[in-house]
Amino acid sequence: MLATLIDAPFDDPDWVFEGKWDGFRMVAAIEDGKVTLYSRNGKIISDSYLPVARALQKIDGDAVIDGELVALDAAGRSRFQLLQNAQRTPAKLRYYAFDIMFLDGEDLRGLPLIDRKERLRAILPKSPLLAFSRHRRGSGKAYFDAAAKAGEEGIMAKRAASPYVSGVRSRDWLKIKAGRRQEVVIVGFTAPRRSRKYFGSLVIAVRQGKEWRYAGHVGTGFSNKTLEDLHGKLWPLRTATSPFKHRPHEASTTWVEPKLVAEVKFTEWTSDGEMRHPAFLGLRSDKKAEDVVLEREQRGRR
Repeated sequence: MLATLIDAPFDDPDWVFEGKWDGFRMVAAIEDGKVTLYSRNGKIISDSYLPVARALQKIDGDAVIDGELVALDAAGRSRFQLLQNAQRTPAKLRYYAFDIMFLDGEDLRGLPLIDRKERLRAILPKSPLLAFSRHRRGSGKAYFDAAAKAGEEGIMAKRAASPYVSGVRSRDWLKIKAGRRQEVVIVGFTAPRRSRKYFGSLVIAVRQGKEWRYAGHVGTGFSNKTLEDLHGKLWPLRTATSPFKHRPHEASTTWVEPKLVAEVKFTEWTSDGEMRHPAFLGLRSDKKAEDVVLEREQRGRR
């Protein structure tokens, strides 16, 4: 079940509000004591996060759970960049479970969200690697202000009586971001300047219908190690063909096949449809490039 982005928090006693975690969406399927972890695009990622899988093995019974895998910083905040590097750098992982779809063969998706969450809370074992996604009812504005002040990504708003509708972007689930973020596809890179090595900036795009829409350049947010790693991934994808119908003026650009998905933060969209002041946050392996479209905030929750 997917959420719709809106522009502002609200208060409503018929809604519950949760944290918006800065990590990977992950579904956990537990059957006969075996745990299989799936990314948002359906890839099996169990071997990459074995400690989390082992913690979920302690669930008594069969279940299918929805949640977010995060890496926490020293202050206990979820940070996407820490998670991206977790397989080569020690990180404090935690799986925030926020919904349950099946339990011991029973399909729970038609139950109200608030009832599903109670069923989930009852079976989740105690572990530093697992956490129940707590919620508050009715007061979204105060929760949003607290999340923004703490440096979190934002909050989720969910209608308390809503069913779980698989594969649907629903207005029963809403997301309100404290800062602007967007998934983009890397379609090229420019030559490095001055003392920088490997590349200068990334050329980025989003999908619009059957075409790629130019979204600008990302030239900040890279460490020396990130520059090296990204260059190593981009170099085999080089192509002589621009992905754009109307090729932008890019004299120093090396074009690449549109395969790699990145997440960036930025201040605003320009009138030309480009990001202003984008900064690289990390690569995402949980979404296909062709599914990356422009995500505009919708006004209000209706």
